[in-house]
Amino acid sequence: MPLLILLAAAYLLGSIPFAIVCSKLFGLEDPRRYGSGNPGATNVLRSGNKGAAALTLLGDCLKGWLAVWTAGQLGFTPAEAALAGLAAFLGHVFTIFLRFNGGKGVATALGVLAGIDGRIAILCALVWLAVAFTSRYSSAAALSAAAAAPVAGLIFLGPHPTVAILLAMSAVLIWRHAANIKRLRAGTEGRIGGGKKDKAG
Repeated sequence: MPLLILLAAAYLLGSIPFAIVCSKLFGLEDPRRYGSGNPGATNVLRSGNKGAAALTLLGDCLKGWLAVWTAGQLGFTPAEAALAGLAAFLGHVFTIFLRFNGGKGVATALGVLAGIDGRIAILCALVWLAVAFTSRYSSAAALSAAAAAPVAGLIFLGPHPTVAILLAMSAVLIWRHAANIKRLRAGTEGRIGGGKKDKAG
């Protein structure tokens, strides 16, 4: 399979908006209409339905992992498999099914990290949990984990091309949190466990 076809398939896989799918399955309101307006697991949790949020989180993680794993099974190099993961991540963030306006990419990025090297995923997950537990801000936890990913890549993989891919993914993830960064600075960012609120501007 040519690399271009692999990347296109990974992008389409990543484009599946599990937040929308799971919300419909559970009979919930479209997550783009409340809270942060983000079609992701954290915002689905604001609906109060933990099952829908958990299923969204699982689906978003799995599509990132599956892209990397499938590429490896097809005989692509680790760097090419990581590129497939990046394509799935970009599919989630810029999904063709939602007019290229998808989620922030945190769960999908974690799945990609798990596919590349489980140690990187575990370290970033621990960073996320530590920051989320102490601050109660999902966005602050995501930003911290994103910053940790390329560093973890260097620690566990050394100077490998995959680290550059991790850096690119982290940069996009941080850019997608630009509005959250502004709200964190202003002290208006919603905390984990907060109830459903009107969509943020």
